[in-house]
Formats: sequence, C-alpha cells, structure tokens
Amino acid sequence: MTAIKLAPEFADDLDRITEFLLSQEIADIEDRLRGIADALDVLRANPLIGRADGDTLRELVIGRGSRGYIALYRYAALVDTVFVLAIRAQREAGYARDE
Repeated sequence: MTAIKLAPEFADDLDRITEFLLSQEIADIEDRLRGIADALDVLRANPLIGRADGDTLRELVIGRGSRGYIALYRYAALVDTVFVLAIRAQREAGYARDE
C-alpha cells in the first residue's frame, strides 16, 4: 500500500481554505475537510489516478463546483510514496506556492 506524506505547506493551504469557508459562514466545514482526506486516501491504492501536470507532478480533482478542490502531488515509485504538496479550490487561479 502506497504511503502518503503531506508537505508542511499543505497544512497552510488547509488553513487558508478553512478561513475562507468560515468567512462565508459555511456550515459543513468538517464534512468538506473529511471529503478532502477521503479523496487523498484513494491515492494509497491508486497513486497515478491524478492527471499529469508536467513531468513529475500530478493533480487529483476532488469534488466539483463550490466543493471542488485540486491537490498537487508527486508519486515516488521507488519508495512507493505520494507526496501531497498543495491544495487549492478549483476556482482559485493557482497554488499558493506559485505566488
């Protein structure tokens, strides 16, 4: 089973997303965060499921519309590990690391 490691910046992204949801008075924030975690867990069995983004990166589409997110990750086959680097809302222009 593939291991999943979260980059420290990923926590910052989740904080940013949570703060935005709180500012919009969204009632089901815990359910949305749980949905993100459940989607990332799929990578344990299917690490290459995400669409290619360049030579080494992949993007996992999670949900859709106002509940849609995109997780940026890299799969290292030699150590059978997915490194989740960032997450953003689908409606955001880019990842925080790009700024």
